[in-house]
Amino acid sequence: MSSASTSTSTAAAGAARPRTRVGKYQLGRTLGQGSFAKVKFATNTETGDRVAIKIIQRDQILHHRMVEQIKREISTMKLIKHPNVVNLVEVMASKTKIYIVLEYVDGGELFDEIAKYGKLDENSARRYFQQLINAVDYCHSRGVYHRDLKPENLLRDSYGTLKVSDFGLSAISKQVRDDGLLHTACGTPNYVAPEVLTDKGYDGTSADVWSCGVILFVLMAGYLPFDEPNLMALYRKIERAIFFLPSWFSSGAKDVIKRILDPNPVTRMTIPEILEHEWFREDYKAPHFEQDEDVNLDDVDAVFSNNQDHLVTERIEKPVSMNAFELISRSEGFSLENLFNKQTGLVKRETCFTSKRPANEIMSKIEEAAKPMGFNVNKRNYKMKLKGDRTGRKGQLAVVTEVFEVAPSLHMVELRKTGGDTLEFHKFYKNFSSGLKDIVWSGESNSNDDQSTST
Repeated sequence: MSSASTSTSTAAAGAARPRTRVGKYQLGRTLGQGSFAKVKFATNTETGDRVAIKIIQRDQILHHRMVEQIKREISTMKLIKHPNVVNLVEVMASKTKIYIVLEYVDGGELFDEIAKYGKLDENSARRYFQQLINAVDYCHSRGVYHRDLKPENLLRDSYGTLKVSDFGLSAISKQVRDDGLLHTACGTPNYVAPEVLTDKGYDGTSADVWSCGVILFVLMAGYLPFDEPNLMALYRKIERAIFFLPSWFSSGAKDVIKRILDPNPVTRMTIPEILEHEWFREDYKAPHFEQDEDVNLDDVDAVFSNNQDHLVTERIEKPVSMNAFELISRSEGFSLENLFNKQTGLVKRETCFTSKRPANEIMSKIEEAAKPMGFNVNKRNYKMKLKGDRTGRKGQLAVVTEVFEVAPSLHMVELRKTGGDTLEFHKFYKNFSSGLKDIVWSGESNSNDDQSTST
């Protein structure tokens, strides 16, 4: 493939990124979904930065009277700027939705690592625990109590940096009553402190520390210290701190966990004591970052108002249009011959075909043809990534397909190998193309049957 065609292909591919735009962000694949919100991958079109956008339906939060909770979550995240906490970039709103723009963390949940390996070695567990304590300590210094710390709410980036997320159940210091305690019981039962289970009130600081201790136990053991199918039996174990430490825990780790999982919050190990413990301080690296003392919360109220000045629009776009020059540069047809350069004998790594079917139907047909061949499919609007489940000579075969609009009733579909062996790509393509015969348009001179014979 020539450098000219490569640059043309790259330009077209870049133009065909996610088709839904919110303000300056182009939305991509769904990263997660809950009862009231969906989290989407997105790209800032001005800077190229990758972000995650939490999208909340206005009518849902109004119906369930969650406005104050969402406001509190946003305000809390604006107060916390720490390398081990997911950063809130900005908040936007349309007439129907609230958009919380967050730092994109690409390593997944810490829970996934536990599920994959069963348990972590002590050094890895300690490293994550150190970062967790750093984050929680900073939150407390800003008057924020998380109240739902668990591995599912701890993310990792590609460098192994821990990021605390999901402040939906958090509390801030102004929620503390005159007795100096919080009184709302919340959190995940297996990770919640015993005093939270009573109606006598609790200190948010020591309650979060208890959850950190449970997390450390889970990281090193691979299972929960308190786990019962019956909820009342679970509560009794938590209230009495009935648990057993595995034999493979070091004496230092055992000491830390026993002192944290103390059912009495008054004598429970504190964060300053954890920071000074010999086991904790092994290979410890204190965080270095700039603290932002001037936090403006005016936009939090603004996004819940109906002021038109603060609203953004969400636009659903069609597949990118292809101009005549780009069409000519690709118009070689859906033939296996086009994968080979007849003059040089070189093997090409991309091909294309045209179709008069709707773009959504083309995408569905490609998915139907790829899955039986053992390919995992990742769709993002009018672009699809296919990844083989077998390892070949040069790793797993990976193919990208992309749909371009040539005219209102005509589409060009491009296929590019992005990973694996090129000859394996040709073998895949020969079988793959047979499943797409009914959507390929070969022009007035050739029927689909003629075209399929040439492939």
